[in-house]
Parts: sequence; structure tokens; C-alpha cells
Amino acid sequence: MPARRIDRSEITGIVLAGGLGRRMSADGQGVDKGLQPFRGRPMAQHAIERLAPQVATLLVNANRNRDRYAEFGWPVVGDAIEGYAGPLAGLHAGMRHARTRYVVTVPCDSPFLPADLVERLAKALAATPGARLAVARTGEQAHPVFALVECSLLADLEAFLDSGRRKIDAWYAPLGVVEVEFDDETAFRNINTPQELSEQEPE
Repeated sequence: MPARRIDRSEITGIVLAGGLGRRMSADGQGVDKGLQPFRGRPMAQHAIERLAPQVATLLVNANRNRDRYAEFGWPVVGDAIEGYAGPLAGLHAGMRHARTRYVVTVPCDSPFLPADLVERLAKALAATPGARLAVARTGEQAHPVFALVECSLLADLEAFLDSGRRKIDAWYAPLGVVEVEFDDETAFRNINTPQELSEQEPE
């Protein structure tokens, strides 16, 4: 029997830009982090440009300024779960709208994400019997928001969210998951604060 293979055509990318961005604002009230300028373009645009070539199509999960996000040229979907419930709510929104077998998530504040992220997650997922999602890891650190997920897990995710739980790794822990090792920790660096934004600005 030939080895299982997950093709790019089976995958929808989801750029998660639905958070409050409290750490990015001086007063703690929050800003739309994905729209903060970084090296001449909104930060989310960097993530979109890196992810789009790796997938069949792409969605942006945003709960504010949806018209601005739509200018990047991809459909924008908001959380179905109220109250800014975090990355699982963004995954849930994307899975509800995706028409592919798989989705892959990346955060809007990671402009350096690997160009081979999806390829390597898909290869590992296809090669691991019983696995239904793949998560990136560097060293001992897992990166749960960089994940390739079977859309057939939507009902399971809805039940988890309906129970009031929100922690992404608590959701996937009992499921079939494979962690995929990446060497470059900087590729998964999040830009969360104005200081980090300033420090990473020079090329």
C-alpha cells in the first residue's frame, strides 16, 4: 500500500488575528495586533504572505477591523464563541468555514514563520498512524498555535468549548497528536509588546 500523503490542496490556512492584544498597548486596553506596522507592512500581512503559498486557500480570523483585514485579499471570519475566547475560538471559526479536509493555524504576530511549516507538519501527520493533528515544537517547547488539524475534529472542539474550557493544549492532549521538531526557534517568535516590535523592526 502506498504511503499516505497530505497534499497542499487539502489544507486551508487560518491566520489568527482575533485577540485583544492587551500586551501590545501601553494602557493594557488592547490594540489590534495584526494591524500594527512592522517593516513597512501590517504584521498580519507578513504571516499571510508566508502562509499563503503553503496552502490551497486561506482565511483570516478577526473580530475587529474586519474591513481592514479583508484588504489583504482573503475571506475574514469572526469568532462564533463570544468574549474573545482565544486561539481555540479562532480555530473553531476557521474549521466551520473551511471546505478542505485539514486546516493549519498560525498567529498574526509571527512574521518569521517557516516557509516549510505546512509541508513538514503534513508529512509528519501522514506518517503517524492514529494522529489527527500535528503541532510544531522547538526543543522542549511546543507551539500549539502552529498546528495542522483534521476538520473532522470540529464536533470534538465544539464540545470542549461548550464546556467552558479554552486552553488549546488541554483540548488536543487526549487526541492523536504528533509534535514536529523544528530547529529555528526564531521562526516561531511572537511579537507581543511594543518593545518587542521595536527590537525586531530592523532587518
